[in-house]
Amino acid sequence: MRVPTEDEAKLPISSSKPPEFAPEQEDLFREVLSLLNRGGIPYVVSGAFALREHTGICRDTKDLDVFLPAENVEAAMRLLQQEGFECKVADTVWLAKAHRGDFYVDLITGMSTATVTVNQSWIDRGSPSELFGVPVKVLGPEELIASKLFVTRRERFDGADIAHVIYGTRGRLDWKRLYELAGEHWQILFWAMVLYQYAYPAHSDYVPQEVWCDLIARFQDAIENPDPHAEFRGSLIDPRMFAIDVDEWGMADLHERYREARQPKLPIFCQNPAA
Repeated sequence: MRVPTEDEAKLPISSSKPPEFAPEQEDLFREVLSLLNRGGIPYVVSGAFALREHTGICRDTKDLDVFLPAENVEAAMRLLQQEGFECKVADTVWLAKAHRGDFYVDLITGMSTATVTVNQSWIDRGSPSELFGVPVKVLGPEELIASKLFVTRRERFDGADIAHVIYGTRGRLDWKRLYELAGEHWQILFWAMVLYQYAYPAHSDYVPQEVWCDLIARFQDAIENPDPHAEFRGSLIDPRMFAIDVDEWGMADLHERYREARQPKLPIFCQNPAA
């Protein structure tokens, strides 16, 4: 029997066993959610907690992932800063962080590729729930899938999470909404669905027949009638693994182009408002 490497041993293993959070971690998460509620900040809880809501899979996490529109991030950071959190914008395209001690809150406004953006509709479609005794909205399954479509890096791939959401919901999804969220990147959605069908061949029917037929027809048409002007898109999958295509073979860098075009970007946050 092969012994897992040290890096493999650190990777999460899917399980329904609830993690044991430290009391101070639970207190911090509870405080953050209560503060956002009292401050009237529109948000939905995502990450491990949304995955648990829609699949029953539990995952240990030090972070609390909160999705919200970009225009609400500064108000959320000001609110948390007033309560002693250290806040910073980690990436103006999609991510701000607040932390106290060893525990973090990630304020997420989309994906790092800028292919998927959080807006008010994500909040409106959230499912009412409760987390650590605090009433919250949890990210809907369609938006959860969309948030994972471009997590396709060599070191992290969320395809299994997408397959689990489809299986966990028995395919009871708003497929029109999924189409809308995937937009021009429908092939990535199709890729995730093919992976789902491979993993769960007895449950292909969880995806409506008309969805399969439509995407297969689109894919066949794209193969039979390739667009000679279509740009290389590998950097959206993994800008490191496809770096040679951009750096040495002269292909388009859509990853950077999408990120530069992303608006609104998050403001550079000053830790001390009086400075």
